[in-house]
Amino acid sequence: MSSAVEAKAKNAAAEHGGDAANGEATPPPPHCHEDEEDEEEAPKVIDLGPRVSIKDQLEKDKDDESLRRWKEQLLGSVDLNSVGETLEPDVKIMSLSILSPGRPDIFLPLPVEPNAKGVWFTLKEGSPYRLKFTFSVSNNIVSGLRYTNTVWKTGLKVDRAKEMLGTFSPQLEPYTYVTPEDTTPSGMFARGSYSARTKFLDDDRKCYLEINYTFDIRREWPSTS
Repeated sequence: MSSAVEAKAKNAAAEHGGDAANGEATPPPPHCHEDEEDEEEAPKVIDLGPRVSIKDQLEKDKDDESLRRWKEQLLGSVDLNSVGETLEPDVKIMSLSILSPGRPDIFLPLPVEPNAKGVWFTLKEGSPYRLKFTFSVSNNIVSGLRYTNTVWKTGLKVDRAKEMLGTFSPQLEPYTYVTPEDTTPSGMFARGSYSARTKFLDDDRKCYLEINYTFDIRREWPSTS
């Protein structure tokens, strides 16, 4: 969420009349679907030939010692006996949390119930924060894993964020990624309730997780007692 949220939130309040905090956005569909931004941002597909399994990749050049060592270094600690002949990577988002200086980490429960109601979390206005993702990769290399987050207030889209996490090979230990620091908006028009959609996709636009939820921005942090 960027400072642009504040200006757009003010417009939302004016268009819907009165306090924007009392408006309710239409919840996004519960299935993983293509947003307009996803179509615009989709990278040009380069034909690299048919996808092959990790085991086949290693077998192709087993007689070339230097190339074999390079591939093994690229794959890291992957257990080659566990990947088999699977072509498609599998990414599981294991945990999501919000980190803010001087505050206990906010751990967001997964999986999220499809029709869950209520506020998922509350943030204080004007507070710095980072997002932390923990995820596992198995079966094959996942290319261009990215995170997108779209936010609405009273039905008006007020923010769109995306973060390229990178390309990851299968390994036994989970990966951890922490986003750059951002700051929640502040002011009377920024406070209130928001709806949001978070997705994790790869270069093939395969969606590994989609979450639709609501959150609040308030004058103070909620009590932790």
